[in-house]
Amino acid sequence: MEGDLKVVSLGGGHGLAASLSALRRLTTELTGVVTVADNGGSSGRLRAELGGLPPGDLRMALAALCGDDEWGRTWAGILQHRFTGDGPLKDHAMGNLLIAAIWDQVDDHVAGLDLVAELLGAQGRVLPMATVPLDIEADVRLWSAPDRLSAVRGQVEVASVDGQVVTVRLDPGDPPACPEAVAAVTAADWVVVGPGSWFTSVMPTLLVPGLRDALISTTAKRVLVLNLTEQEGETEGLSPTDHLEVLAAHAPELGLDAVIADPSLVDRRGTLEATARSLGARLFVSEVATTSGSDQHDPGRLAAAFGHVMRQA
Repeated sequence: MEGDLKVVSLGGGHGLAASLSALRRLTTELTGVVTVADNGGSSGRLRAELGGLPPGDLRMALAALCGDDEWGRTWAGILQHRFTGDGPLKDHAMGNLLIAAIWDQVDDHVAGLDLVAELLGAQGRVLPMATVPLDIEADVRLWSAPDRLSAVRGQVEVASVDGQVVTVRLDPGDPPACPEAVAAVTAADWVVVGPGSWFTSVMPTLLVPGLRDALISTTAKRVLVLNLTEQEGETEGLSPTDHLEVLAAHAPELGLDAVIADPSLVDRRGTLEATARSLGARLFVSEVATTSGSDQHDPGRLAAAFGHVMRQA
């Protein structure tokens, strides 16, 4: 039964938030494992000033796990609120400040996130993928210099690069995985990867050695959710099939059981289905976009797709 399944969803940003919003409708045993490489905006400022993990993606995941009752909607709004004006609080997200304050009090990232989740009445748990802040480095084929690879450093810089990302890596290259995240993956019935920024949110979760080993060895079934469109800069020019091949290149030992794709992504020649099959996965085609042509996944439609996969795969 879906409600009894232990499910772990990996990633960051809006993509992970969409998956968590969908999955909390299906199970009470839900964990979000979140990338910790953000170096921009409010998160980047707090990371530079306080030296801890960037809280932004963790905040978004917690907001996605808030319930649909008045308490949940109220706290989700508070977490996502950004200050305006011209002072030092401008553009800071309230949830980022709350998480940073609690970390300062308890001096434990996981205990602090659990405390925030308890305050919100979150329907699940949120964990960082690593216990130290990370930086993303990428080899990029710049449009201005397509004949050679150039190195780009920083999540924001990679995500907005004027060229095509070829491969990414983490600095430090062998970061300590969050033990609770490893334990959650090991004990899971299902692990969900994607959607999200492919090189800066999805791939990093596969590059922390301890977490990657758990993803490879777990008895859980693994489902990948494909993005709906290319992302300008980061994945410009990459087809849905290319997205699967990128994952295979970064984590060649990671098998898949299912791939969820919107009908708009499926080619008539069957290339996407064949590539999914080569990774051990069955392709499930389902309308998951908010509207036709949208780049956002609808949580209700995505929940239905997850439910179908979990019954069939």
